[in-house]
Amino acid sequence: MSLGPWHVLHVIANHEKKVAQHLAARSLEHYLPLYCERSQRTDRPIILELPLFRGYVFVRFSPQNRLSVISTPGVLRLLGDGRNNTINHEEIERIRDGLANGYLLRPHPQVTVGTPVRVRGGIFDGVVGVVTALRHRCKVVIALAAIKQCFSLEIDCSEVEILINGTTDSEIE
Repeated sequence: MSLGPWHVLHVIANHEKKVAQHLAARSLEHYLPLYCERSQRTDRPIILELPLFRGYVFVRFSPQNRLSVISTPGVLRLLGDGRNNTINHEEIERIRDGLANGYLLRPHPQVTVGTPVRVRGGIFDGVVGVVTALRHRCKVVIALAAIKQCFSLEIDCSEVEILINGTTDSEIE
């Protein structure tokens, strides 16, 4: 096992586990961080193992194995040029240790200043605004169009849903 950087494979959505199986069959060092989530089926609750980073698998390989990596079924592309877009060993180990020690790691969309969002929950549920600051909480500016005035609301980033062209991710899929 080398301690070099991890490369990032962009894979077909919902094929992360299959890609990981193919990489294992090729004896390539890979990592697919998974977290558990309870889901309700019509007849019973089940626990699902889901990828922490949907659409991505991490892999370490020597230059002579590059073709074997990118020709793996389900792989769309290798990110970066071999030097950029790699992840150092310590970052992957931190994620691996966090999951192994019971930390609740969950996927979360990247919220940046200027991102249009919709508030989820609370008395402002459904209200649309724009993120203006990120400190310990997310500061969202909400406009009252009728009087052309705005106010800000500070809430946890987990309480906002990112909008893309006026729609949410869930409305797109």
